[in-house]
Amino acid sequence: VLVSDEAIARAQEALWRVVRVVAEPGGAAALAALLSGSYRPRPGERVGVVVSGGNTVAVDFGR
Repeated sequence: VLVSDEAIARAQEALWRVVRVVAEPGGAAALAALLSGSYRPRPGERVGVVVSGGNTVAVDFGR
């Protein structure tokens, strides 16, 4: 599944705005796929998303 840099940035922003999680771009890619519609779960499909943020800090997120 491919997602754009813009979709990843929107996912990072959503993670911060909604749950106050700062995630690195690679760590937000799976959520970006869901939010952008690049990945569409089948009806009834259970989906888990792993989010990581080891290579970023809140100061970087604001840039």
